[in-house]
Amino acid sequence: MKERELTEESESATVVVIGAGPAGLTVANLLRRCSIDCIVLERRSREYVAQRQRAGIVESRAVRMFESWGLADQVLGGPSHDGILEFRVDGESHLVDDSDLSAGPGARLCPQQVLVQKLTTAHLADGGDLRYDVADVSLHDLTGDRPTVRYRSTDGTLHAITCDFIAGCDGDHGVTRTAVPDGVLTAHALDHGIGWLTVLADAPPPAHPLLAISPQGFAAHFPRGPHSSRYYLQCPPDDHSDVWPDHRVWDALRTRLADPGLPAGPITDRESFRLRSLVHDPMQYGRLFLVGDAAHIVSPMGGKGMNLALYDADLFARAVRDHVREHDDTGLRTYSQRCLRRVWNDQEFSHWLTRTVHDAGDDTASGPFLRNLARARLDRLFTSPTAAQAFAELMTGLEPPQHRPVPTGR
Repeated sequence: MKERELTEESESATVVVIGAGPAGLTVANLLRRCSIDCIVLERRSREYVAQRQRAGIVESRAVRMFESWGLADQVLGGPSHDGILEFRVDGESHLVDDSDLSAGPGARLCPQQVLVQKLTTAHLADGGDLRYDVADVSLHDLTGDRPTVRYRSTDGTLHAITCDFIAGCDGDHGVTRTAVPDGVLTAHALDHGIGWLTVLADAPPPAHPLLAISPQGFAAHFPRGPHSSRYYLQCPPDDHSDVWPDHRVWDALRTRLADPGLPAGPITDRESFRLRSLVHDPMQYGRLFLVGDAAHIVSPMGGKGMNLALYDADLFARAVRDHVREHDDTGLRTYSQRCLRRVWNDQEFSHWLTRTVHDAGDDTASGPFLRNLARARLDRLFTSPTAAQAFAELMTGLEPPQHRPVPTGR
């Protein structure tokens, strides 16, 4: 220890952000907007992070958040989502308006890699400190007044950064959550028992985001650019992408999407995974605040994962701003509670939609009773304006209704 202390380079910052994905870069950009210094550490290369393919829609609440910080024009690329979602059930099309009819901007079609690239550019243009390819990151003295983050840079130099706060934005397999002692966090986990194959291809996008339900299983088709599409195929939970050669992918898509003429294109990426949901409670330990996937994983249905990360980042940045400017720690003390309220709201919606579109199709696992229940939910969505409006509000990310006191009248 004595030798390392002699060779460490010591620094200080108000906030150390660990992870340069959507959550970490949003935190960093918002803090810079408040003139609060921060250092961002990322274990991967800039090129790797910039090309990582994930979610594609920034919901309207997140668009309004970026607008409120004056960042929307800089960081949001892609066209506006037209508010129409297509459900195709046994080949029959049902168009659902998923716009919430509220004033202001709607959702944006913005793949994660585009958002990350634009956030990176904006942060560096604003003088931000962003360090890639860091190794051996460790967190110390998290419950003290000034925790320390240590890491090794690419030239082998050891660094020690003392700070006021640490934002853990390094995902489900990062080092920040594992720095919390055992027994502090409660993990609430659910394995949905469903597998997905996700495929990115240079193929024409659909007119509207499409969810297809058939006896052969669930499938989806989403735009990822003017000449690019992302497809999803339900598969056994333990399937490997290697068992899905190109011809099998296109055959399954044409059958489940009820589109025999679906044009094929070069497949540029494919991955298989199990659908799961996970929430860690609380999202804070001492001076460490977990943001995004470091705290929660959501089933992909509904596109909530990246948007929840943006919501966490907004709350954290505002809490730090209030602490620095006003010496008001209310936002810091209530960070976990406020985030988790949104997390559980979106988890419930994602679970509802996951069960509905899978149970309504192939009933091998769910059985005919649950299949008919799921079909009834879809029928209500397609025929009831009230059900459709509730669905739209949840899709677009309106705030959960505030708790109201129970009347005590006689």
